[in-house]
Amino acid sequence: MKLVIHPPVDDDRLAQIRSAAGPMAVVNACDAQAAAEEIIDASAFFGKLTPELLSVAGQLEWVQAPTASLEHYVFDDLVAHPCTLTNMRGLYYDVIADHVMGYVIVLARNLHRYLRQQINRTWAPVGGEQERSDFLSGPGWVSGIDASHLHLADCTMGVVGTGSIGAEICRRADAFGMTVLGLDPVCRSVPGVVEQVWPVERLPELLAASDFVVIAAPHTPETEGWFGAEQFGQMKSTAHFINIGRGAIVQLDPLTEALENGQIAGAALDVYEVEPLPADHRLWGLENVLLTPHIAAASPRIAERHLETLLENIRNFVAGEDLVTVADKARWF
Repeated sequence: MKLVIHPPVDDDRLAQIRSAAGPMAVVNACDAQAAAEEIIDASAFFGKLTPELLSVAGQLEWVQAPTASLEHYVFDDLVAHPCTLTNMRGLYYDVIADHVMGYVIVLARNLHRYLRQQINRTWAPVGGEQERSDFLSGPGWVSGIDASHLHLADCTMGVVGTGSIGAEICRRADAFGMTVLGLDPVCRSVPGVVEQVWPVERLPELLAASDFVVIAAPHTPETEGWFGAEQFGQMKSTAHFINIGRGAIVQLDPLTEALENGQIAGAALDVYEVEPLPADHRLWGLENVLLTPHIAAASPRIAERHLETLLENIRNFVAGEDLVTVADKARWF
Protein backbone atom coordinates (compact mmCIF):
# COMPACT_ATOMS: atom_id res chain seq x y z
CA MET A 1 0.00 0.00 0.00
CA LYS A 2 1.11 3.54 -0.69
CA LEU A 3 -0.27 6.98 0.19
CA VAL A 4 0.67 9.96 -1.96
CA ILE A 5 0.32 13.46 -0.54
CA HIS A 6 0.21 16.53 -2.77
CA PRO A 7 0.60 19.42 -2.16
CA PRO A 8 3.19 18.38 0.44
CA VAL A 9 2.55 18.80 4.16
CA ASP A 10 4.91 20.15 6.83
CA ASP A 11 7.32 17.90 8.70
CA ASP A 12 5.27 17.69 11.89
CA ARG A 13 2.11 16.55 10.14
CA LEU A 14 4.10 14.22 7.92
CA ALA A 15 5.59 12.48 10.97
CA GLN A 16 2.14 11.91 12.45
CA ILE A 17 0.80 10.66 9.11
CA ARG A 18 3.66 8.18 8.80
CA SER A 19 3.08 6.97 12.33
CA ALA A 20 -0.62 6.39 11.61
CA ALA A 21 0.17 4.72 8.28
CA GLY A 22 2.33 2.03 9.88
CA PRO A 23 3.33 -0.40 7.11
CA MET A 24 1.84 1.78 4.34
CA ALA A 25 4.45 3.80 2.43
CA VAL A 26 3.90 7.56 2.52
CA VAL A 27 5.18 9.84 -0.26
CA ASN A 28 5.11 13.60 0.40
CA ALA A 29 5.28 14.67 -3.25
CA CYS A 30 7.16 17.95 -3.62
CA ASP A 31 5.61 18.91 -6.96
CA ALA A 32 3.03 17.82 -9.53
CA GLN A 33 5.58 15.82 -11.52
CA ALA A 34 6.59 13.80 -8.47
CA ALA A 35 2.93 13.24 -7.59
CA ALA A 36 2.22 11.98 -11.13
CA GLU A 37 5.10 9.51 -10.94
CA GLU A 38 4.18 8.21 -7.49
CA ILE A 39 0.40 7.97 -7.94
CA ILE A 40 0.77 5.33 -10.68
CA ASP A 41 0.87 2.51 -8.13
CA ALA A 42 -0.61 4.35 -5.13
CA SER A 43 -3.63 2.98 -3.31
CA ALA A 44 -4.45 6.24 -1.49
CA PHE A 45 -4.15 9.96 -2.10
CA PHE A 46 -4.49 13.05 0.10
CA GLY A 47 -4.58 16.57 -1.31
CA LYS A 48 -5.75 18.14 -4.54
CA LEU A 49 -6.50 15.41 -7.04
CA THR A 50 -6.55 16.62 -10.65
CA PRO A 51 -7.83 14.91 -13.80
CA GLU A 52 -4.21 14.56 -14.91
CA LEU A 53 -3.20 12.74 -11.73
CA LEU A 54 -6.26 10.49 -11.77
CA SER A 55 -5.63 9.54 -15.39
CA VAL A 56 -2.30 7.85 -14.49
CA ALA A 57 -3.45 6.28 -11.21
CA GLY A 58 -3.73 2.53 -11.75
CA GLN A 59 -4.50 1.22 -8.27
CA LEU A 60 -6.24 4.08 -6.47
CA GLU A 61 -8.79 2.92 -3.87
CA TRP A 62 -9.22 5.95 -1.60
CA VAL A 63 -8.98 9.73 -1.98
CA GLN A 64 -9.09 12.09 1.00
CA ALA A 65 -10.14 15.63 0.09
CA PRO A 66 -8.61 18.34 2.29
CA THR A 67 -11.89 20.27 2.55
CA ALA A 68 -15.47 19.66 3.64
CA SER A 69 -16.93 21.28 0.53
CA LEU A 70 -16.59 19.32 -2.69
CA GLU A 71 -18.08 21.52 -5.41
CA HIS A 72 -14.58 22.71 -6.34
CA TYR A 73 -13.04 19.26 -5.94
CA VAL A 74 -15.05 16.69 -7.88
CA PHE A 75 -14.94 16.22 -11.64
CA ASP A 76 -16.62 13.76 -14.00
CA ASP A 77 -13.79 11.21 -14.13
CA LEU A 78 -13.52 11.19 -10.34
CA VAL A 79 -17.26 10.63 -9.98
CA ALA A 80 -17.05 7.68 -12.38
CA HIS A 81 -13.93 6.22 -10.77
CA PRO A 82 -14.45 3.31 -8.33
CA CYS A 83 -12.32 4.90 -5.60
CA THR A 84 -13.89 6.00 -2.33
CA LEU A 85 -13.85 9.75 -1.66
CA THR A 86 -13.84 11.11 1.88
CA ASN A 87 -14.06 14.77 2.85
CA MET A 88 -13.45 16.84 5.97
CA ARG A 89 -17.00 17.31 7.18
CA GLY A 90 -17.62 17.42 10.90
CA LEU A 91 -14.83 19.87 11.75
CA TYR A 92 -16.89 23.01 12.07
CA TYR A 93 -20.20 21.98 13.67
CA ASP A 94 -19.89 23.84 16.99
CA VAL A 95 -17.90 26.80 15.66
CA ILE A 96 -20.41 27.67 12.96
CA ALA A 97 -23.36 26.98 15.27
CA ASP A 98 -21.91 29.54 17.71
CA HIS A 99 -21.59 32.03 14.85
CA VAL A 100 -25.22 31.49 13.87
CA MET A 101 -26.46 32.04 17.41
CA GLY A 102 -24.36 35.19 17.52
CA TYR A 103 -26.23 36.39 14.44
CA VAL A 104 -29.57 35.43 16.00
CA ILE A 105 -28.92 37.34 19.21
CA VAL A 106 -27.63 40.38 17.33
CA LEU A 107 -30.68 40.48 15.07
CA ALA A 108 -33.18 39.72 17.83
CA ARG A 109 -31.81 42.46 20.11
CA ASN A 110 -31.03 44.98 17.33
CA LEU A 111 -27.36 45.05 18.31
CA HIS A 112 -26.31 45.68 14.71
CA ARG A 113 -28.38 48.87 14.73
CA TYR A 114 -27.12 49.96 18.15
CA LEU A 115 -23.50 49.49 17.11
CA ARG A 116 -24.06 51.88 14.21
CA GLN A 117 -25.70 54.35 16.60
CA GLN A 118 -22.84 54.01 19.08
CA ILE A 119 -20.36 55.05 16.42
CA ASN A 120 -22.44 58.22 15.91
CA ARG A 121 -23.04 58.75 19.68
CA THR A 122 -26.80 58.43 19.12
CA TRP A 123 -29.28 57.40 21.86
CA ALA A 124 -32.30 55.99 20.02
CA PRO A 125 -33.97 52.78 21.21
CA VAL A 126 -35.57 50.85 18.37
CA GLY A 127 -39.29 51.37 18.80
CA GLY A 128 -38.93 54.99 19.91
CA GLU A 129 -37.81 56.70 23.15
CA GLN A 130 -41.37 57.93 23.64
CA GLU A 131 -42.44 54.32 24.12
CA ARG A 132 -40.30 53.82 27.22
CA SER A 133 -42.29 53.04 30.37
CA ASP A 134 -41.94 55.49 33.27
CA PHE A 135 -41.36 54.91 36.97
CA LEU A 136 -44.99 55.64 37.82
CA SER A 137 -46.80 53.01 35.78
CA GLY A 138 -43.96 50.57 35.09
CA PRO A 139 -43.93 48.06 32.23
CA GLY A 140 -47.67 47.39 32.32
CA TRP A 141 -48.10 47.07 28.56
CA VAL A 142 -46.14 45.92 25.52
CA SER A 143 -44.43 49.08 24.33
CA GLY A 144 -43.04 49.83 20.91
CA ILE A 145 -39.58 49.20 22.32
CA ASP A 146 -40.69 45.81 23.69
CA ALA A 147 -42.28 44.83 20.39
CA SER A 148 -39.09 45.74 18.51
CA HIS A 149 -36.93 43.31 20.47
CA LEU A 150 -37.61 39.62 19.98
CA HIS A 151 -38.12 37.08 22.76
CA LEU A 152 -36.20 34.08 21.43
CA ALA A 153 -38.34 31.51 23.23
CA ASP A 154 -41.29 32.80 21.22
CA CYS A 155 -39.44 32.36 17.93
CA THR A 156 -39.17 29.51 15.45
CA MET A 157 -35.93 28.67 13.67
CA GLY A 158 -36.03 26.73 10.41
CA VAL A 159 -32.73 25.04 9.54
CA VAL A 160 -32.22 24.06 5.92
CA GLY A 161 -29.67 21.24 5.97
CA THR A 162 -29.35 19.18 9.15
CA GLY A 163 -25.94 17.59 8.69
CA SER A 164 -23.34 17.98 11.43
CA ILE A 165 -23.42 21.79 11.30
CA GLY A 166 -27.19 22.13 10.89
CA ALA A 167 -27.86 19.61 13.65
CA GLU A 168 -25.65 21.56 16.06
CA ILE A 169 -27.45 24.79 15.12
CA CYS A 170 -30.71 23.03 15.97
CA ARG A 171 -29.32 22.02 19.37
CA ARG A 172 -28.09 25.54 20.10
CA ALA A 173 -31.46 27.05 19.15
CA ASP A 174 -33.28 24.50 21.29
CA ALA A 175 -31.11 25.47 24.27
CA PHE A 176 -32.40 29.04 23.86
CA GLY A 177 -35.97 27.75 24.04
CA MET A 178 -36.71 28.28 20.36
CA THR A 179 -39.04 26.05 18.38
CA VAL A 180 -36.86 24.28 15.82
CA LEU A 181 -37.76 22.96 12.38
CA GLY A 182 -35.36 21.06 10.16
CA LEU A 183 -35.29 20.19 6.47
CA ASP A 184 -32.88 17.82 4.72
CA PRO A 185 -32.86 15.41 1.76
CA VAL A 186 -31.18 12.64 3.78
CA CYS A 187 -31.29 13.21 7.55
CA ARG A 188 -34.64 12.35 9.13
CA SER A 189 -34.14 13.49 12.74
CA VAL A 190 -31.94 15.43 15.14
CA PRO A 191 -32.31 13.25 18.24
CA GLY A 192 -33.77 15.05 21.20
CA VAL A 193 -34.41 18.24 19.25
CA VAL A 194 -36.13 17.66 15.91
CA GLU A 195 -37.88 14.32 15.90
CA GLN A 196 -39.05 14.67 12.30
CA VAL A 197 -36.77 16.48 9.89
CA TRP A 198 -38.90 17.41 6.89
CA PRO A 199 -38.12 16.40 3.31
CA VAL A 200 -37.09 19.11 0.84
CA GLU A 201 -40.61 19.27 -0.61
CA ARG A 202 -41.83 20.94 2.60
CA LEU A 203 -39.54 23.98 2.21
CA PRO A 204 -42.43 26.42 1.62
CA GLU A 205 -44.01 25.25 4.88
CA LEU A 206 -40.78 25.75 6.80
CA LEU A 207 -40.26 29.22 5.32
CA ALA A 208 -43.79 30.30 6.22
CA ALA A 209 -43.42 29.13 9.82
CA SER A 210 -39.94 30.44 10.66
CA ASP A 211 -38.80 33.66 12.30
CA PHE A 212 -35.20 32.78 11.46
CA VAL A 213 -34.33 30.78 8.35
CA VAL A 214 -30.80 29.34 8.43
CA ILE A 215 -29.09 27.88 5.37
CA ALA A 216 -26.69 25.16 6.48
CA ALA A 217 -26.80 23.12 3.28
CA PRO A 218 -23.83 22.32 1.04
CA HIS A 219 -23.37 23.55 -2.51
CA THR A 220 -24.60 20.71 -4.73
CA PRO A 221 -26.09 20.50 -8.23
CA GLU A 222 -29.52 20.57 -6.55
CA THR A 223 -28.90 23.55 -4.23
CA GLU A 224 -27.13 25.92 -6.63
CA GLY A 225 -29.27 29.06 -6.98
CA TRP A 226 -31.97 27.42 -4.86
CA PHE A 227 -33.05 30.52 -2.93
CA GLY A 228 -34.48 33.32 -5.04
CA ALA A 229 -37.50 35.61 -5.21
CA GLU A 230 -39.99 32.76 -4.82
CA GLN A 231 -38.45 31.54 -1.57
CA PHE A 232 -38.13 35.02 -0.04
CA GLY A 233 -41.75 35.60 -0.95
CA GLN A 234 -42.71 32.56 1.12
CA MET A 235 -41.07 33.94 4.28
CA LYS A 236 -42.74 36.08 6.93
CA SER A 237 -42.23 39.81 6.52
CA THR A 238 -40.91 39.79 10.11
CA ALA A 239 -38.43 36.97 9.50
CA HIS A 240 -34.64 37.06 9.25
CA PHE A 241 -32.54 35.11 6.78
CA ILE A 242 -29.13 33.64 7.66
CA ASN A 243 -26.67 31.96 5.28
CA ILE A 244 -23.59 30.16 6.57
CA GLY A 245 -23.89 27.30 4.04
CA ARG A 246 -22.63 28.23 0.62
CA GLY A 247 -22.94 31.51 -1.26
CA ALA A 248 -23.97 29.79 -4.50
CA ILE A 249 -27.20 28.60 -2.86
CA VAL A 250 -28.62 32.12 -2.55
CA GLN A 251 -29.24 34.57 -5.38
CA LEU A 252 -28.03 37.91 -4.05
CA ASP A 253 -30.14 40.20 -6.24
CA PRO A 254 -33.53 38.81 -5.12
CA LEU A 255 -32.31 38.75 -1.51
CA THR A 256 -31.20 42.38 -1.71
CA GLU A 257 -34.55 43.39 -3.20
CA ALA A 258 -36.45 41.52 -0.49
CA LEU A 259 -34.45 43.35 2.18
CA GLU A 260 -34.83 46.76 0.54
CA ASN A 261 -38.56 46.33 0.02
CA GLY A 262 -39.31 45.09 3.53
CA GLN A 263 -40.38 41.71 2.20
CA ILE A 264 -38.26 40.21 4.97
CA ALA A 265 -37.02 41.95 8.11
CA GLY A 266 -33.29 41.35 7.90
CA ALA A 267 -30.41 39.08 7.06
CA ALA A 268 -27.03 37.91 8.28
CA LEU A 269 -24.59 36.51 5.74
CA ASP A 270 -21.16 34.93 5.93
CA VAL A 271 -21.06 33.52 2.40
CA TYR A 272 -21.98 35.17 -0.88
CA GLU A 273 -22.77 34.38 -4.49
CA VAL A 274 -19.71 36.51 -5.37
CA GLU A 275 -16.75 36.67 -2.98
CA PRO A 276 -15.40 39.04 -1.91
CA LEU A 277 -18.67 40.92 -1.92
CA PRO A 278 -18.05 43.91 -4.24
CA ALA A 279 -17.50 47.18 -2.39
CA ASP A 280 -20.30 48.84 -4.37
CA HIS A 281 -22.89 46.15 -3.63
CA ARG A 282 -26.13 47.53 -2.17
CA LEU A 283 -26.05 45.07 0.74
CA TRP A 284 -23.25 47.04 2.40
CA GLY A 285 -25.52 50.03 2.89
CA LEU A 286 -28.55 48.27 4.39
CA GLU A 287 -29.12 48.85 8.09
CA ASN A 288 -31.05 45.60 8.48
CA VAL A 289 -28.14 43.45 7.31
CA LEU A 290 -25.17 41.93 9.13
CA LEU A 291 -22.23 40.88 6.94
CA THR A 292 -19.15 38.86 7.89
CA PRO A 293 -16.35 37.93 5.43
CA HIS A 294 -16.64 34.11 5.21
CA ILE A 295 -15.17 33.51 8.68
CA ALA A 296 -17.94 31.54 10.42
CA ALA A 297 -15.71 28.45 10.52
CA ALA A 298 -12.66 30.25 11.91
CA SER A 299 -11.33 28.67 15.11
CA PRO A 300 -7.95 27.67 16.57
CA ARG A 301 -9.39 24.13 16.96
CA ILE A 302 -9.98 23.36 13.28
CA ALA A 303 -6.42 22.42 12.27
CA GLU A 304 -6.14 19.75 14.96
CA ARG A 305 -9.53 18.28 14.00
CA HIS A 306 -8.50 18.31 10.35
CA LEU A 307 -5.38 16.28 11.10
CA GLU A 308 -7.21 13.85 13.38
CA THR A 309 -9.81 13.12 10.69
CA LEU A 310 -7.02 12.37 8.23
CA LEU A 311 -5.17 10.16 10.73
CA GLU A 312 -8.34 8.26 11.63
CA ASN A 313 -9.04 7.52 8.00
CA ILE A 314 -5.46 6.44 7.39
CA ARG A 315 -5.60 4.03 10.34
CA ASN A 316 -8.91 2.65 9.16
CA PHE A 317 -7.71 2.25 5.58
CA VAL A 318 -4.60 0.34 6.64
CA ALA A 319 -6.67 -1.88 8.97
CA GLY A 320 -9.28 -2.55 6.29
CA GLU A 321 -11.98 -0.87 8.39
CA ASP A 322 -14.73 1.53 7.30
CA LEU A 323 -13.58 5.05 6.49
CA VAL A 324 -15.24 7.98 8.23
CA THR A 325 -16.66 10.97 6.31
CA VAL A 326 -17.34 8.98 3.13
CA ALA A 327 -18.83 11.32 0.53
CA ASP A 328 -21.29 10.80 -2.30
CA LYS A 329 -19.21 11.99 -5.25
CA ALA A 330 -22.19 12.58 -7.52
CA ARG A 331 -24.01 14.68 -4.92
CA TRP A 332 -20.93 16.64 -3.76
CA PHE A 333 -21.34 15.86 -0.05
